[in-house]
Amino acid sequence: MKKGLLFIFLVLFAFTLYSQKDTVSFNQSFSSKGFIRENTNINVTIYPVPVRENNFTVKAEKDISFIKITNIIGQDIYKSRYSSQQSVKILLDNAKRGMYIVTILFADGSRVVKKIMVEESE
Repeated sequence: MKKGLLFIFLVLFAFTLYSQKDTVSFNQSFSSKGFIRENTNINVTIYPVPVRENNFTVKAEKDISFIKITNIIGQDIYKSRYSSQQSVKILLDNAKRGMYIVTILFADGSRVVKKIMVEESE
């Protein structure tokens, strides 16, 4: 009986070690891949703030290649690709009042994330 329990314990222990080793190697290979880097040194201007007429402008000192706008619960409400523009006017369809996250990707692979507030038009 004791030998059977010892055998089960050793098998479970071996599986635990193997799964931990597998996880570590996965994390190492995952982190070594080239991902988009966040850059907070890029000058990005979003106006008017707060957004009122469901449109606003994004200006940057680098070429913008992609803009995504996400609501506060993570739903994408706007996505668009651009070809080397430094100023982009965005028109949102039926944006509700609240906070939104604007993710701007640049041609060199860097990224800037900003927050905007959308208010109802008067």
